[in-house]
Amino acid sequence: MPQIDRRRLMFAAAAGLAAPALARAAVNAPPAPVARVQVVKDSYFGETLSDPYRWMENDKDPDWLPFLKGQNAHARAYLDAIPGRDGLLRRIQQLSGDTALTNKVQRAGGRLFFQQRPAAADNYKLFVREGGRDRVLVDPTALSGASGHVSLDWWEASPDGVHVVYGLSPNGSEDSVLHILKVADGADLPERIPNTEGAQPAWLDDGAGFFYNQLTGKVDTPERYLDSQARFHRLGTDPASDPILMKRGLDPAVAFEKIQAPTILTFEGSAFAVLALSDVRRETRLLIAPLAQVLAGHARWTPVAGFEDEVTDVVIDDGQLYLLANKATPRGRILRTPAGQPSLATAQLVVPQGPQVIESLSRARDGFYVKIMDGGVSRLRRLTREGHVSEVALPFDGTIGAVFADPHEDGALMTYAGWLTPAGIWSVNPAGQVADTGLTPKPAIDTSPYETVRGFAAAKDGVRIPYTLIYRKGLKRDGRTPAWISAYGSYGSAAYTPAFAGKTLALIDAGFIVGYANVRGGGEYGREWHKAGQLMNKPNTWRDLIAVCEHICAEGYTAPARLAIGGRSAGGITVGRAMTERPDLFAAVIDGVGWSNPLRYVAEQNGYGEEPEWGAIAEPAGYRALKQIDSYQAVKDGTPYPAVLLTTGVTDPRVAPFHVGKMTARLQAATSSGKPVLLRVDFDAGHGIGSTRAQQDREAVDTYAFLLWRTGVAGYQPA
Repeated sequence: MPQIDRRRLMFAAAAGLAAPALARAAVNAPPAPVARVQVVKDSYFGETLSDPYRWMENDKDPDWLPFLKGQNAHARAYLDAIPGRDGLLRRIQQLSGDTALTNKVQRAGGRLFFQQRPAAADNYKLFVREGGRDRVLVDPTALSGASGHVSLDWWEASPDGVHVVYGLSPNGSEDSVLHILKVADGADLPERIPNTEGAQPAWLDDGAGFFYNQLTGKVDTPERYLDSQARFHRLGTDPASDPILMKRGLDPAVAFEKIQAPTILTFEGSAFAVLALSDVRRETRLLIAPLAQVLAGHARWTPVAGFEDEVTDVVIDDGQLYLLANKATPRGRILRTPAGQPSLATAQLVVPQGPQVIESLSRARDGFYVKIMDGGVSRLRRLTREGHVSEVALPFDGTIGAVFADPHEDGALMTYAGWLTPAGIWSVNPAGQVADTGLTPKPAIDTSPYETVRGFAAAKDGVRIPYTLIYRKGLKRDGRTPAWISAYGSYGSAAYTPAFAGKTLALIDAGFIVGYANVRGGGEYGREWHKAGQLMNKPNTWRDLIAVCEHICAEGYTAPARLAIGGRSAGGITVGRAMTERPDLFAAVIDGVGWSNPLRYVAEQNGYGEEPEWGAIAEPAGYRALKQIDSYQAVKDGTPYPAVLLTTGVTDPRVAPFHVGKMTARLQAATSSGKPVLLRVDFDAGHGIGSTRAQQDREAVDTYAFLLWRTGVAGYQPA
């Protein structure tokens, strides 16, 4: 089911190791600009907090852009002077250039549509395959110019395969403008619809038009994602006249909060449409109405499920609603109820809760394909309309990114990858046979020198925390190998499941262990795992990362002097609080576009919609939950913090750049270790989702070179 996703992915002595001697870079580096201190005090429920860099929340402040440019220049001088960086970049470019990526496919009207970044290409393109030949429909690279690059944000083909609706945005901003093209000649229709980030278009069966979500809040304000609306566009008409079919206050019988986005869903062959009201939560509130009523603008929406029912997926098939419900069954169960008279109370149980997590349900002609999460590894099952469930044997332990099924076609397609198996598009047929379609060419990358190990670390409360390590064969567990462990742990998302190592092989080749910790707050073991790292339980997330790091040190894989951690987006909470709680445990920290100052979500456009995950600042319990995850407020003067590399993109719509800017300034002022705190800024990027391959490669080489430098690897130490 479509979701609006606003998300933000001690044993040295025992090992007999001292910290490696790290030379300071002998470069003519401009000093890091000292941020202006202008303290603002806030009182929350009897407690007063000081914020010395509140001014950074105003991106029009005359000191803001000079601060970013000065910090980036300071960082560049150090990063560019690291020996071995150029060779490392060439290896990264080779690995990323050899690897084609395909992240979405759709079968429609006898055509196969797919989004792929071909080998050596810089950006994703939209292709159509028909008659055995591939043709480019959208190439954002051709639209890029001196003012920056353009990204393809989303797309959906009409059921007849005649048209494609798609979104483009500039400079990684994700601020999509909706376009429509004719597949026959690739030409665009004249209509354009702005403010369509996360539009989630849903076509009518005849391809005459589609429903979509449109934002109404002003860009770069806290209102950006509030009070969005559901509209309908009929091809060939003026978008300004598109009827608004749902918004807050439009229908007194359908009341909802300003943070919830209304999306109208269609299902081929069904006379009903579903209204989904969603926010940052995985569960969604659902209502249903006859499609004809919806199109006529006088729908009487019948409630199906509330947020409290924890429904996370819905399909309509042959007049029946299939629902993936999690209430009282945190690993999920599948229910069935008539679409015309839906009732959860009397719904038939089709698939009961099992030991693994049911993630999604996809409808094909021969039945349904059910994606399963097994503690960080994907499984797949086939469900017939008679209720029989069978296991689909997968060729290796990996990750199914998504399942793509068509109600007019048997079987399904899926994105599928392993740590050492490149991602591809695989097919599964009704007999359960799985095969690589070859749609994604295999890269000429030899993975035989590498191996992976999956282990478990004991958290303080005894819970087993899974992790994965990737390294070159023949590793000696003597504590001398540097390691980089990444973690996320938010939104119930199983973020670090098997994904092809790709460019990280360059870091592994240089002598590193690369690892991933499946900490609580994610979805590896279902709703319980998520809730165990949410709100007031959030400290489990970073303490699970600490437990994994202590465990691999005790096991001789590495030692604190050679240990680094990393996190991106909401993973900034994880690494930021792990660092502020245990600065002695890490040699280096990578904080990528990290959410660092959650107490100030009220000042950013992606703020209020996050309250269900983190808490509301206006409530005492919400304030307490937010304060404990705020890394910026947790920084203490005179503390010997590890070396830190922080990154941001100036057009980031998900984590406002002020989070990273304030965290950088605070760490630079507070640390007593003398170790570098560097801020890397990309002025043509946002959260990284729309970044080109070249941008991703440049960020990777800066990250890897910094890690190699700060963990003492020979060949990467400035003279």
